[in-house]
Amino acid sequence: MILLSDFLSRQTVTASAPCRIDSGGTWDIKALALPLERVRPTTVNMALTLRTSVSLHPYEAGQVMIRSAGFDRPEVFPGDRLPFDTRFGLFFAAVSYFGFQGLEVRIDSQSPVKSALGGSSTALVALIKALSKAAFHIGGRGLSNREILYLGYHLEDGISGGNCGIQDQAAAVYGGVQQWEWHYGNQTVLFTKRLLLDREGQKALSGRLLVAYSGKRHTALRTNRRWIKDFLSGRTRSGWLKVNETVQRFGRAIAAGDWNRAAAHIREEMAVRKEITPEALNPTAVDLIEKAEDAGCGARFTGAGAGGSLWAIGDRPQIETLRVLWQNRLAGIKGAAILDCRVDASGVR
Repeated sequence: MILLSDFLSRQTVTASAPCRIDSGGTWDIKALALPLERVRPTTVNMALTLRTSVSLHPYEAGQVMIRSAGFDRPEVFPGDRLPFDTRFGLFFAAVSYFGFQGLEVRIDSQSPVKSALGGSSTALVALIKALSKAAFHIGGRGLSNREILYLGYHLEDGISGGNCGIQDQAAAVYGGVQQWEWHYGNQTVLFTKRLLLDREGQKALSGRLLVAYSGKRHTALRTNRRWIKDFLSGRTRSGWLKVNETVQRFGRAIAAGDWNRAAAHIREEMAVRKEITPEALNPTAVDLIEKAEDAGCGARFTGAGAGGSLWAIGDRPQIETLRVLWQNRLAGIKGAAILDCRVDASGVR
């Protein structure tokens, strides 16, 4: 194993990556996308200026420490016996991949903990970038963006036991507003990406988005497994196909800067998701989504829902009206708030 403490005592290594909001999420999971590749499985995600930062610091030789803001205790283990099944197991797995020891990893996120904005995947991408920088500085080879994405996806998919998507890592690596087509049957390239908006377009979109944290923490794994089980059985498959068609139309509306049409497509997506993924919607989410639709916007939960965050899209007057409605609704919920953010054109750096 490679001792990093001497190098890190001379130079702190840092990296950061953006979290995301999405439309079409779950279609980036192999169990859905691969058998139905003929329908061009797609998701759209928008990176946010709520970034997660990782820094590497020197630590005791032979040991690795990981600490994260929002969690009360760090974890410390010997470098040759790093566990991959603890709270920070995924991050220990990334350190193990590079073969490093004698370092402390510090993670700090501008998004709330477990807010369904892709937080763990974003932190993993930022950590891999930092570890890649460290490897380069000590004479090794740094990883390209595509390599960071593939490593992050395969690590998370493997450590979680499968059925992990890739869109969270993809948004963290590339940033911006992207439409993705997932083709896992291709031996060399898992996806095709299309940048929907240039920087001016992203600025325009930022003024027509609203993102809020519901105050309730979110856990995706159990929810995703249920959705996949229902899809594999065929019970909800027709609904998922409708979602995919809607997301393709949503991407075209975003690329055209037609915010009202984009909002209409989000309302269409949510109408289907209420039928096929009702467990994603708690009373707060239902109320916020209904307020958005009454105001002429479209809104949906992020990630797998069941807590976490929601986002809305609409033209400026409708979004400003909705801002007041959401602020009033969230005022009595501990920790809940509208998040101060906009589209982030930059990926991991």
